[in-house]
Amino acid sequence: MNNFEFFNPTRIVFGKDTIKKIDKYIDKNNRVLITYGGGSIKRNGVYDQVIAALGDRKVFEFGGIEPNPHYETCMKCVDYIKENNIDFILAVGGGSVIDATKFISAAYYFEGYAWDIIASNKKIERAIPFGTVLTLPATGSEMNSGSVITLNETKVKKSFHSELCFPIFSILDPILTLTLPKKQISNGIADTFIHVIEQYLTYPVNNQISDRFAESILITLIEESKKIFSNPEDYDVRANLMWSASLGLNGLIGCGVPQDWATHMIGHELTVLHGLDHGITLAIVLPGVMKIMKDEKGDKILQMGERVFGIKDGEREERILKTIEETENFFISIGIPTRLSDHGLDENCIDPIVQRMIDRKWSLGENGTINPEKVRLILLDRL
Repeated sequence: MNNFEFFNPTRIVFGKDTIKKIDKYIDKNNRVLITYGGGSIKRNGVYDQVIAALGDRKVFEFGGIEPNPHYETCMKCVDYIKENNIDFILAVGGGSVIDATKFISAAYYFEGYAWDIIASNKKIERAIPFGTVLTLPATGSEMNSGSVITLNETKVKKSFHSELCFPIFSILDPILTLTLPKKQISNGIADTFIHVIEQYLTYPVNNQISDRFAESILITLIEESKKIFSNPEDYDVRANLMWSASLGLNGLIGCGVPQDWATHMIGHELTVLHGLDHGITLAIVLPGVMKIMKDEKGDKILQMGERVFGIKDGEREERILKTIEETENFFISIGIPTRLSDHGLDENCIDPIVQRMIDRKWSLGENGTINPEKVRLILLDRL
C-alpha cells in the first residue's frame, strides 16, 4: 500500500427534503449568490425551495453556466460578485455548475490572470466559501476540491485542485434527480463508473480496503443501473446512485493506490474538439485504454473480472478480454454507444488529438507510458 494523506471537510446533508437545512449552514447576514446552469432549477421547483430556505438573506443569482464550464463565463461571474459584495456562493446544479463555482470562488481573490490558477498551478491563498445543492449525481464535485474548466478561446480543458475549494456543505436529496432525462442519468452513471476505474484499474499494491471499496461502488452501479430505467420512481435506487457518485471521487478510494486518468484526459479532447458529452467520451475511450494497456493493467483487469463481473474460468488472456467486453457491454446497457463512429466521428478525428498530446508533451497513465502513439492506437480501436 502506498503512503497517503486523506482530508475531506465537506459536510454531507443527505436525504429527502433536506434543502431547508441550508438555513443552518449559511450565516443569516451573508449576501448569497446562487449559481446555476441552463435554468432547469426554475422549471422543476428546486429554485423555489432554495429561495425559501434562504429566507431573509439578500440573494443574487448568476445563471447560464455551460455543461463544460467556460473560463470566460466564470470571469463574468467574478465581476458580478465584486459588483455586489457577495459573501457566500450556493451552487445549485450538477458537476459543471459546482466546478465553475469552485473556480469562481478561487479567482475572486486571485491577483493577475486567473487562468494561471489552472495553467501554471498557481497557489490559491484565499477563496469565497460556498455550498452546493446537487441536482445531477456524476462528478463527485460536491465532495471534493477539484474542478475542470475550459478555456474556450483555445479549446483547452484542464483541472485544478485546492484544499480551499472543498464545499462547506452539500445538500444531496435523491428526489431532486427524478426529473432528469435518461441521457443525463446514463452519463452520470458512466462518469461515476470511470472515476472509480481510474483509481482502481492500475496495478496491485495490496491495498485491500481501497480495492474493496472501489469494487463495491462498481457492483452497485451495475446493479442499480438495471433498475433505474425500469423503475425510475424508486427512491433507494436514486439514493444509491447519488451516494456512489460522491464516494467515487471524494478521495477515499484513491487513498494509497496508483491512479491513471488517461481516459479522462483523452476524453476531454473529444469534448472540446467535437462537443461530445463528458460521460459519453469516457465510455468510448475506456475499453480502448483497457485493451491497448492490458499488459500493464492485466493483473487488475483479472481482479476486476473476477470480483465485479464474476469471470473466473478460462486462460488469462481470455478472462482479460472477457472483462473488457463486459465493461463495454455495461455502457451499452445504459444507453451509451461506445464507438467513435456511433457519434459521427471517423479516423480524421484522431490526428488532431494526437498532435495536441505531442504539443503538450503528455505522458499519461499510472506509469506514464501512454504516449501519443498509444493514444492513436486507443482511438483507432474505438472507430
